[in-house]
Amino acid sequence: MKSPFLSFVLKEFKHIFRDRRTMLILLGMPIAQILLFGFAISTEVKNSQVAVLDPMPDATTRRIIARVDASEYFNVTHRIHDIAEADELFRKGDISLALMFSENFTSNLRHTGEARVQLVADGCEPNQAQMVTGYMQQVLSQAISAEQFKVQSSKFNAAPFSVSTRMLYNPQSKSAYNFVPGVMGMILLLICAMMTSVSIVREKETGTMEILLASPMPPLGIIIAKAVPYFVLSCVNLTTILLLSKFVLQVPVQGNLVLLLGISMIYILLSLALGLFVSNIVRTQMAAVLISGMGFIMPTIILSGLMFPIESMPKILQWISCIIPARWFISAIRKVMIEGVGLVYVWKEVLILSATALVLLAASIKQFKVRLS
Repeated sequence: MKSPFLSFVLKEFKHIFRDRRTMLILLGMPIAQILLFGFAISTEVKNSQVAVLDPMPDATTRRIIARVDASEYFNVTHRIHDIAEADELFRKGDISLALMFSENFTSNLRHTGEARVQLVADGCEPNQAQMVTGYMQQVLSQAISAEQFKVQSSKFNAAPFSVSTRMLYNPQSKSAYNFVPGVMGMILLLICAMMTSVSIVREKETGTMEILLASPMPPLGIIIAKAVPYFVLSCVNLTTILLLSKFVLQVPVQGNLVLLLGISMIYILLSLALGLFVSNIVRTQMAAVLISGMGFIMPTIILSGLMFPIESMPKILQWISCIIPARWFISAIRKVMIEGVGLVYVWKEVLILSATALVLLAASIKQFKVRLS
């Protein structure tokens, strides 16, 4: 005979196995998290896009560029003729580093004078920029040292070389320039999506949603009315963040303030639609918190490019990051706020955010149930 204790244990196992959501949380989430953390969290530099300015190309500079391109850290994707072209590529987000040789580089390396190389990085992400320039300095040091060895093997004496760095848009390399746009994305998502979903599910869980649905107000009007306070609070938080970043953290708003606010409003509406969608597919506050918290916050931190470079992730995670709204919001806010670009440089991000908001809103309306089971 089974002991009472063993019977109770078996009963509890059966209860757990019958609940698919509990099984998913207990067994599926650890697997997803270890894979996500293991592959996405990487401080290594991989596949960084590089533009090269070589005013006097020759065999020496071509060999150095080839060694840079052959490394696992960099891909030489553009050849430019001046710093203005590099600035345009940075604004478009096409490159993360510009490699610029001085005039008469090879001649200075072989004879008298100093052979100079300048590295220009996007200072909007200071930690990543310092990492990228550090990796490039190591690759250049090895490549140029190999060229110097060839010079010393001939009748010439190798001259010294120097590598200087320059941070565009953030010369002081302040971390707040990267921190503020990311915090905006996190706070707005947290308030709009999580709080909206929990608020509506609370009504379902306590049974008061049926009373609200029986009122003269149309069902959709009730849902919108519950979302409006969170929209207002999000606007207040947005204003507070911008004021603190400007006057306390000394982070300038270089671009058009109206464009900045417009992008933020679209993101707020998107987050509200996301919270509304979650509220329609769950029945308990705990489920809403788990989906909104673990389901949204962690991927936003890891896959949005806020903390870890997307180009260093495996291709599958790069594709998954495309469906993370915060990735496009943070990218657009950085460009407008720090780089001072206009709509022509962020139209892609604005289009993706707008389309996602419309899709989520349509899905939420379709999933909305007038009668509660």
